[in-house]
Amino acid sequence: MTNQIHIQYYKSPVGELIIGTLNNQLCLCDWKYRKMRPAVDKRIKKGLDAEYIEVSSPIIEETIQQLEDYFEEKRTTFDIPLLMVGTTFQQTVWNALIQIPYGTTASYLKLSRQLGNEKAIRAVATANGANAISIIVPCHRIIGSDGSMVGYAGGLAAKKKLLKLEKALQSEQLTLF
Repeated sequence: MTNQIHIQYYKSPVGELIIGTLNNQLCLCDWKYRKMRPAVDKRIKKGLDAEYIEVSSPIIEETIQQLEDYFEEKRTTFDIPLLMVGTTFQQTVWNALIQIPYGTTASYLKLSRQLGNEKAIRAVATANGANAISIIVPCHRIIGSDGSMVGYAGGLAAKKKLLKLEKALQSEQLTLF
């Protein structure tokens, strides 16, 4: 028999998210309207041998509360149990993303170097783009080596809002001096 991933939709201040849980772990917190939505959903359903069912769960409620605290600038870290569905390499990249502190950014190059393989920059970028637990696994903190905004599943406008909320934009930092 197939497992059931409990899902709910959440309208955040920066866009609508689909939040999903399985066995009291968050496996999905992703942009409802992203281009890769069908591919991400297929990977998660196949990886967990599960189907989506629209019903709430305690972890969904806690995720929404922690996200609301984040948007109200009352939270800088999350403590939701995660179930990351992907290859070993993808999970390594996603765990590295979690280590990027609130209010800071990193480049794909820096992340590749941190993972011990500077030449893996494209693979790191691809894994970053496959992240299905947005905001909590903070792929929005990745910017270009030159400080430019680079692709984001939720759109560049959402990315800029998240980085502005975290006071991580260079232009925001410069205004402090």
